[in-house]
Amino acid sequence: MSDAPNSPAPDAVRLDQPWAISPAVALRPEPFGALAYHFGNRKLTFLKRPELVTVVRALADAPDVATALAVAEVPEAQWPGYLAALQGLARTDMIRPRQTEGAAA
Repeated sequence: MSDAPNSPAPDAVRLDQPWAISPAVALRPEPFGALAYHFGNRKLTFLKRPELVTVVRALADAPDVATALAVAEVPEAQWPGYLAALQGLARTDMIRPRQTEGAAA
């Protein structure tokens, strides 16, 4: 039994949740997108699309993932693919859930 039965798994990125890049991650711009390096677990990830880099950067200021995708001008038909990419980033702690002020339990 989980301590928080209503909480999603750490890698369950949903459109209505706030996420942000992990504080232990640095992004280095590259012609293909960016390299993401996690200083804690020493993982290196290639973000192979500049649009994905834009989404990852937008997460910090967006109230939720859907807004970050919209800010990055990702067509809605492509959102499932981007969600899958974000879930992969969440599994390696490149991005993590962000707490917002006044978040309801």
